[in-house]
Amino acid sequence: MTVIPTAESSRFRARTIPVDLPSLSDTAALLDLLPDEDALAWVRNGDGLVAWGVAASWEFSGQERFSRAQRWWNRWLEDVDIDDPLGLPGTGPLAFASFTFDPASSGSTVVIPRVIVGRRQGCTFVTVIEDSEQAVSGQQVRGPNDADPTTALVPRIRAPHEPGQVTYDDGSLSPDKWMAAVAQVIERIGSGEIDKVVLARDIIARAENPVDVRHLLHRLAESYPECWTFSVAGMVGATPELLVRRIGSEVTSRVLAGTVKRRGDESEDAGLAAALLGSDKDLEEHEYAVRSVAQALSAHCADLDVPARPRVLRLPNVAHLATDIRGQLVDSAPVLALAASLHPTAAVCGTPTERAFAVIREMEGMDRGRYAGPVGWWDSRGDGEFGIALRCAEINEDRTALRLFAGCGIVSGSQPEAELGESRAKLVPIVDALASP
Repeated sequence: MTVIPTAESSRFRARTIPVDLPSLSDTAALLDLLPDEDALAWVRNGDGLVAWGVAASWEFSGQERFSRAQRWWNRWLEDVDIDDPLGLPGTGPLAFASFTFDPASSGSTVVIPRVIVGRRQGCTFVTVIEDSEQAVSGQQVRGPNDADPTTALVPRIRAPHEPGQVTYDDGSLSPDKWMAAVAQVIERIGSGEIDKVVLARDIIARAENPVDVRHLLHRLAESYPECWTFSVAGMVGATPELLVRRIGSEVTSRVLAGTVKRRGDESEDAGLAAALLGSDKDLEEHEYAVRSVAQALSAHCADLDVPARPRVLRLPNVAHLATDIRGQLVDSAPVLALAASLHPTAAVCGTPTERAFAVIREMEGMDRGRYAGPVGWWDSRGDGEFGIALRCAEINEDRTALRLFAGCGIVSGSQPEAELGESRAKLVPIVDALASP
């Protein structure tokens, strides 16, 4: 953990410049820059951010973890000189963050990296953060002022290595016990106590070799280019769900709820997609999630565009009901404040929210940690992107074990066996990423 230096002891400088590096035109090339430690990433379809090194970091907990993180960031910005001629989303200094689902859980982490390489709409840029101690000693962070940006930006790295043989164990609940918990939740929904609960489960993976996060990132980004592939402080995954994006006054959120496992046959998958769009159970689950997001955004946005019906988002392993909500920001709320107002959505908690939260604490038998919490980045202008940490795993400190997560929305009409099958389908991205080619 790095404590923020005081103004008397140090002052930071953040320098951003555009770089002409055609070789960084895709996601894989961005990920190739990462070292095997302190690797931070947020990439999708060739655009995004990768970063390494730690200028400052901190952990937060409690109901106020988002506002405390924002205050910490604001204080840090008071002690930094920003040289950013581009002024684009993601240029200048920025922070990566991964927050816990439950305010009672510890471990919400914010990291300000030393070196950031970004690519947005064909523009590649580099930001380097230095402090006065480095400047005095001459031990500056290698960055874009070097003669050859290509070699200057690449740290001394080894090629990503594979995890070797991976074995799996039950997590907090065995499959049978988890299905029993689902059955109890269905009964409570039937009694009118609650409308929807998202019940999650975990499994434990143990690897023969220390897990290299870059190996997982490459595999996930290659297999799921439409998802946001992320890495923050040992939390790694490829989420299909965008909690919120703020770019100037434009605000966007992608809601996913309602899932079917794909079979791999185009004709059969088309039939499953059509059935998903006509499923009362899945449409009900999706409507709860859309309503919760639209209600939260309405406090900050005008001209909300909420489609009347969802579309089907097809991923390699599953298909989801999806709705993209857009609005115009009417106040100065930074993206972190928007994420705080949205979390937890009905897509990862349930409805009514407080009752669903109580049922989750009672029935899941585990601490979710940062699973299903907001994960992403934000910059000095308040712009940024936060996804929901789904299709993900948390790597332990010695990198020999991972905790994989999956959750399912339980509503009236849910069946325990079908929900277990859905959870297994949602575990596939990380399981496949860990498997030998």
